[in-house]
Amino acid sequence: MKKRSIALMTDFGYKDGFVGTMKGVILSINPHAVLVDLTHTISPHNTLEASIVLRTSYHFFPKGTIFLVVIDPGVGSTRRSILVETEKYFFIGPDNGALSIALENEKIKKIVELTNKKYFLQDVSNTFHGRDIFAPVAAQLSKGVPISRFGELTKEYKKFTILSPRIHRHGVSGKVIYIDHFGNLVTNISGGMVQKLSLRKMVIKIKDHKIEKLSANYTDSEPGQILAVVGSNDCLEIAINQGNASQVMKAKEGTEIEITVG
Repeated sequence: MKKRSIALMTDFGYKDGFVGTMKGVILSINPHAVLVDLTHTISPHNTLEASIVLRTSYHFFPKGTIFLVVIDPGVGSTRRSILVETEKYFFIGPDNGALSIALENEKIKKIVELTNKKYFLQDVSNTFHGRDIFAPVAAQLSKGVPISRFGELTKEYKKFTILSPRIHRHGVSGKVIYIDHFGNLVTNISGGMVQKLSLRKMVIKIKDHKIEKLSANYTDSEPGQILAVVGSNDCLEIAINQGNASQVMKAKEGTEIEITVG
C-alpha cells in the first residue's frame, strides 16, 4: 500500500462525527494513507468560498496529493461526482464548482465521472456521499487504483469565474470575494496591481472608510486602525490591526471597493 497524502476540505465543522467518519472509511481501506485536514470550517454550502480557499492552498502540497473536497449542497440530487487528475495532483468531489478555480491553474490530464459502484460503500445514502462515495474512492486511489476504473471519462466540469476588477481612468473598482477567519476582507484586486497603483497618490475606499496608503503588514498601524495590505494569497486585503474588519465595517462578500489615483 502506498503512503499517499489525502487532504480533506469540508464544511462539516467539528460538532458532529462526519469528518472522523470519513477518515475511518479511508483508513479502513488504506491504513497507510496520510490524512491532512486542510479545513472543515468552510461556510455551510459555500462552494465559491471553498474554491477560493483551495486555490490559495493546494500548490503547497507535495506532488501526488489527493484533494478530497466535500462541500455538497446538492448531495443526493442529479449533480455529478468527479475525479480529476492533473499533472501534479488529484481532486475529488461533487461537480459544483468547488474544484474549478484551482483547476484553472493546472494542466488537466483526465476527468472521470464517478459511476463505478464497485469503489463505493455497499449502501450509499442520499445525504452523506462524503462517507459513501468520495472517501472510499480517495482511499482506493491512494492505493494505486487507476483513475480510469472509477467511471467514464468526461471533458466537462462546472466552473466558477471570479470577475476581474474593472480598470478605469481614475483607478480600479473591485469587490470583496472572501472573508477569512480573522475578518480580513480579501478582494479580487491582485497584489501586483495595487503595488503599481501605490506608486502614485492612492485612496482606497470601502463602505464609508478611506485608506491612503498600502501597509507592509498587519502591524504597520495602530491597534484598531483600518489598513490595506497585500496578503499571502497575493490579493489586496482590508484588515484591522488586532480587530475584525468584516464586523467593524459591516462588509461582506460582494462589498465594493474603489481605488482612485491622482
